[in-house]
Amino acid sequence: MGKLTRNRMARTTEVPHIAIERHELANGLRVVLSPDHRAPILAVNLWYRVGSGHEKPGATGFAHLFEHLMFQGSANVAKGEHFRLMEASGGKANASTSWDRTNYFERMPSHQLELALWLEADRLASLLPAMTQDKLDNQREVVKNERRRNVDNAPYGTWMEHLQTLIFPEGHPYQHPLFGSMEDLDTASLAEVSDFFAAHYAPNNAVLSIAGDVDPLTALSLVERYLGPIPANRGVAPALSTAIQATFGTELRKTVVDRVPLPRIYAACRSPAFGTPAFDSLQVAMDLLASGRASRLYRALVRELRVAQDVSTFAFPDLGDGAVLVVSVTARPGVRHEVVERAMRSELDRLGAEGPRDEELERVRNLYAAGVESELQLVNERADRLSKYTSLFDEPGRINSEVERYVSVDSARVREALATSWRPDNRVLLTYLPVDDPGKA
Repeated sequence: MGKLTRNRMARTTEVPHIAIERHELANGLRVVLSPDHRAPILAVNLWYRVGSGHEKPGATGFAHLFEHLMFQGSANVAKGEHFRLMEASGGKANASTSWDRTNYFERMPSHQLELALWLEADRLASLLPAMTQDKLDNQREVVKNERRRNVDNAPYGTWMEHLQTLIFPEGHPYQHPLFGSMEDLDTASLAEVSDFFAAHYAPNNAVLSIAGDVDPLTALSLVERYLGPIPANRGVAPALSTAIQATFGTELRKTVVDRVPLPRIYAACRSPAFGTPAFDSLQVAMDLLASGRASRLYRALVRELRVAQDVSTFAFPDLGDGAVLVVSVTARPGVRHEVVERAMRSELDRLGAEGPRDEELERVRNLYAAGVESELQLVNERADRLSKYTSLFDEPGRINSEVERYVSVDSARVREALATSWRPDNRVLLTYLPVDDPGKA
């Protein structure tokens, strides 16, 4: 297999080796530095091991709420000042929340590193003393409006929440919506929200990555200066227990009749965890199905049969004991959803039975390698991946083996992965139908 991998790598885009230094402060903060002096910019990326999966029943939506509250001021930074200071220095800041993590990131000119670290340290160390009822009330309304815009009032906006209720059993950490419930947000008290922050936001529950035009010695000295004095939380919340039964036992289906323009089908399965060879094989299978106009689903359903107007795949990998893979197909106007489903199943079954051809594998390998090379040119993407690999595996060096792991997947591994995961007793199908669809269930 080693020789075969080297041959394949020779035919793909050469991805540059990423320089990495890993350190750990006395308070448990893991620090990853990746110097690259080609341009005078850098990225600061801070992953906290807290997401919607860490929320308790009756107190949902807190993880995403803090994505907003963290920009509402701390002891030495006024409300909204974090964004203003970053923009005035020529930088940008933002954040995102998932089931298992919340990350905060900045990109700025390299001489502004000290400002970024001071801002991150101030809100980690002193957000709670500056928390007020007014800030909580204001930001919970912002979050509720964001949910209305992106979920409740958006076509197909509830798709992930429906899949969560199908894929994960009642009471599982990933079963409830990322945004939480409106009721929980309405009743959240300042004390409850403060307790959530205290339980999860600590240096020993975080990874800090700095990538770009950075001198490692200078950067580590600044990290020690600003983040080193923040004490660890020895009672930080433990890792989630996310294990579930091996399969569903039968194919699970749900139909949603909603104000959507066209029928759409989401087919999903639970898969082995991100970072495993089995996940790599399924990732290749998903790309074979829907990556680019030469992919199997696009060619068959969009170009040849003309029953679909778009196809796509999604992966939700940042989970503890597994991942979720999704295939999405939107019907063309006038085409019934049953026709689209049969065509989609046919292509999935064919790939699982026959496996991919050599030229198909070569196409997706080259697309993947080129994509990784392009993305790693961006310091913010590089810092985020370093945080991810450190947070999930404590191995930032995995960033340098992404392409090798992907191109080592052959036809037999694709067939085996589909047979193991994309099977009827481990699959869910969610179908959206327009309210005026005569074929609605």
